[in-house]
Amino acid sequence: MLNLISLIIGLVTFLFLVVTFIFPIVGALGAWLSLAAAVVGAGIGQLALSKSGRNFNIFVMLVALLRISIGGGLI
Repeated sequence: MLNLISLIIGLVTFLFLVVTFIFPIVGALGAWLSLAAAVVGAGIGQLALSKSGRNFNIFVMLVALLRISIGGGLI
């Protein structure tokens, strides 16, 4: 059950992160919020028996960090 919750958090976070790539006006704040949500999802996924939710959230964290680095951090 925790793995399913982690996957849902990761999927919603990834979809929000895709929106931050498309609309740069919400880019910096959206990427930071996505990073925080992915960390929460990975924490929940770590508690599950299956690790696919945790792994997907780690992927989302890497994409969010890429978006933050492309945008220069805060901007």
